[in-house]
Amino acid sequence: MDMKKILALTLMASLLVMAGCGGGDDDDQYFSKNRGGSSASSGSGGSGASGPTGTASIAGKVVLTGKAAPNEVITFDADPVCKSQHATAGHNEVVLTDAKGDLANVFVYVKDGAANYPAPSTPVTLLQKGCLYHPRVMGIQVNQPLIIMNGDPTLHNVHCMAKINDAFNVGQPSQNMTSEKKFDKPEVLVPFKCDVHSWMHADIGVVSNPFFAITGTDGTFKIAGLPAGTYSLVAVHEKYGESQPTQVTVKDGEAATANFTFAAQ
Repeated sequence: MDMKKILALTLMASLLVMAGCGGGDDDDQYFSKNRGGSSASSGSGGSGASGPTGTASIAGKVVLTGKAAPNEVITFDADPVCKSQHATAGHNEVVLTDAKGDLANVFVYVKDGAANYPAPSTPVTLLQKGCLYHPRVMGIQVNQPLIIMNGDPTLHNVHCMAKINDAFNVGQPSQNMTSEKKFDKPEVLVPFKCDVHSWMHADIGVVSNPFFAITGTDGTFKIAGLPAGTYSLVAVHEKYGESQPTQVTVKDGEAATANFTFAAQ
């Protein structure tokens, strides 16, 4: 069956589901609570640490030197449901910087020096809304629940391309459909894509401790709640890979700094 027929059947099924489930107000409220923000996301992972924490913190900025190639334009024409949610074309924001080169959507975490922490029971959510993943980059602890939700009245296919953990490929044909997954081993970064909408991409950092953050649109990050000690931090970007480690020693109550730089390709 070709893609046009698949989409047509999916739209018919989705309309029936929407008629039975009611309007989109609840979905809009859900999206506003779970989408990625424009400011830096700080550890402890946003979910609370299930282990010893302290009063030290590490903050910094990630910048990009040189000029990155333009991001791919997304017209959303392949799916009328996607198209209806976007007044203009968008961009596949693989590299997101401001005029100063501050680099957003970088996963910064303590790679060495922290203990292994039990997984929080509170799940984190990867939302598909407007035929995009929200957030584009996120972190999760080993064995912490991951909820993947389809916020669109169209078919999405969640294709996790993990290499260390078990990969999976899950179809979500109806709006508000959810799937729950867990990763049992650290892996940074785990890429996700949608096999129906080729422009949809996301990355998840799976780590054994809660000390991670995602840079905001100004390139900044902050990791809080660290016990006193010496830590090795790295920054990871979906295109530019992993930075060289930066070693930082903090005392109780101390606020340390760590900055990272990537070169445009």
